[in-house]
Amino acid sequence: QVQLVESGGGLVQPGGSLRLSCAASGFTFSTYYTYWFRQAPGKEREFVAGIRWSGTTTYYTDSVKGRFTISRDNAKNTVHLQMNDLKPEDTAVYSCAASSLLSRYANLMNYWGKGTLINVSS
Repeated sequence: QVQLVESGGGLVQPGGSLRLSCAASGFTFSTYYTYWFRQAPGKEREFVAGIRWSGTTTYYTDSVKGRFTISRDNAKNTVHLQMNDLKPEDTAVYSCAASSLLSRYANLMNYWGKGTLINVSS
């Protein structure tokens, strides 16, 4: 049974930091690209960050470059998203996903987590 389970969400003040984690099971995690997507209220889901299966290459949407860092630990089947200097516009449900393809398109993901809410507010 494939599972992706996110943790680390919550309420944070503008300028603060959070670290999201996603634990994977039920598939060969180390051979998949892994991603973070987010969906804000009333908006479409968007790509945030991705990382190659080897961890050697990372990808970001422009709005988070320099603030967010994606990483993975294949020995522990986990992927993380370190988020710094958070802004109110980062408020969204953040979901991890995995795909055999390098892609920023949600419909090309093979597996999804249920998501965790990040609320950036003072």
